[in-house]
Amino acid sequence: MYTRAYEPLDKYIQPNKVLVIYGPRRVGKTTLLRSFLQQTSLKYKLDSGDNIRTQQLLGSQDFAEILPYVEGYELLAIDEAQNIPNIGMALKIIVDQVPGIRVIVTGSSSFELAGQVGEPLTGRKTTLTLYPMAQTELLSLANRHELKERLPESLIFGSYPEVVTAGSVRQKIETLSEIANSYLVKDILAFDRIKSSRTLMDLLKLLAFQAGSEVALNEITMQLGVDVKTVKRYLDLLEKAFVVYRLNGFSRNLRQEVTNKSKYYFFDNGIRNAIIAQFNPLDQRGDIGALWENFIIGERMKHRAYSFLPANAYFWRTYSQQEIDLVEERDGNLFGYEFKWSPQKAVKVPPDWKATYPEAKYQAVTPENYFDFIQ
Repeated sequence: MYTRAYEPLDKYIQPNKVLVIYGPRRVGKTTLLRSFLQQTSLKYKLDSGDNIRTQQLLGSQDFAEILPYVEGYELLAIDEAQNIPNIGMALKIIVDQVPGIRVIVTGSSSFELAGQVGEPLTGRKTTLTLYPMAQTELLSLANRHELKERLPESLIFGSYPEVVTAGSVRQKIETLSEIANSYLVKDILAFDRIKSSRTLMDLLKLLAFQAGSEVALNEITMQLGVDVKTVKRYLDLLEKAFVVYRLNGFSRNLRQEVTNKSKYYFFDNGIRNAIIAQFNPLDQRGDIGALWENFIIGERMKHRAYSFLPANAYFWRTYSQQEIDLVEERDGNLFGYEFKWSPQKAVKVPPDWKATYPEAKYQAVTPENYFDFIQ
């Protein structure tokens, strides 16, 4: 059995506070919650946001109904809480009115998108985001050497828990296709503003083929036949739904630096490949560089989240085509990283980067040293 990054959850749970665990569907939020409940000594109540009676009761905002609901319990746990109307206000009532109560709620992307727990729980919550499994989490199943040997598999199939533990390539492909087409997109299409599932899927395919490349909104609008506002809204929802991750261009003072475009990466390589239905082995692909870059960007993002390492992340490019895949701004310092799947020669620091930011660090990340970068 594998160990997730936030285990044990005890250290994040406080009296009269709500622990909110976000993340896309099928990454293991429910498993993480139930694992904690199995070993806790607290008297708990476990419920689901899918329960219609629970939706009615907690959505009522009625003290006379809500307070008896948790009477006698030290811990309230609600899975799929995004399905409960006004859940943020109900949780505020509980943590404000029941001395010592602890609350854990899990929610898929729509929980955050709906903004239900924002203002009502200001100062009353701790938020954790769970992603597809990180390489560091997989160390509970294999050692570094074994994970390195499995890199081709990770680049193609990603690291959703069900995919990692699937017994065959066919099972991995079927699981990924189901997650990509039935779960992640379903969350986004649940919103009234999303009118066309076809446009959404076409946008996802464009982003998948351009992973690691700069995206120009005007080109996308022409290809999709929709207006810029619609594309921006869809992109924003895809980010909040934990499907894609955006990097903006970095610049401080060099006129030749490009900053008006963004790059989009997928949170999971397997989802990216499922969207374009490409699961060929690496030796039969022409996108290995893009797969490696997407993989490392995602692993580094998980590392920053799980290690509570605050940083601003960007990419850097000049009009003369000098570029750096990832720039991190941490504690007032700059760190540049270039991702190379099979470097044929030593990677040199771009001259403009070195001249403009002489104090910045620079490192090439390859399959030989990537673990030091993500752990």
